[in-house]
Amino acid sequence: MSDIILKGKVHKYGSNVNTDEIIPARYLTTTDPVALAKYCMEDIDKDFVKNVKPGDIIVAENNFGCGSSREHAPIAIKATGVSAVIANSFARIFFRNSINTGLPILESPEAVKAIKNGDTIEINLTQGIIKNITKNEVYQSQPFPEFMQKIIKAGGLLGYIRKSS
Repeated sequence: MSDIILKGKVHKYGSNVNTDEIIPARYLTTTDPVALAKYCMEDIDKDFVKNVKPGDIIVAENNFGCGSSREHAPIAIKATGVSAVIANSFARIFFRNSINTGLPILESPEAVKAIKNGDTIEINLTQGIIKNITKNEVYQSQPFPEFMQKIIKAGGLLGYIRKSS
């Protein structure tokens, strides 16, 4: 299997970014990813949607995605064009929902500490290597197991199941 490489500009946040901050409950009248993307992060960063570009990466501190178990949060993030999220830690249900929806997430306290808002980084999901292009530094995270790489490449668990059957 070939390496999965992601590259983008960083949007950095602190600890305990909850699912209601990722996609406020007032917008949960739809499950349409494009509609959800319009409001992603608006209560924590009103300019996020204006500034995010396809491929960009969210970096956060501890317990990213805490709160409710809604799948809308990783769906909204992915629909904005964000290619991955790196944090010190994730809420368990957000972690599962992210993989199920095909949003790569990585834990790397070393990377989180060093990476700044606006840095350009490159992630090798296969090897678990995070390169900070801006600072010319390299950090390590846990490589994605092959089956998770297949889920990510298929766009999520449903896509993986469709391809497997």
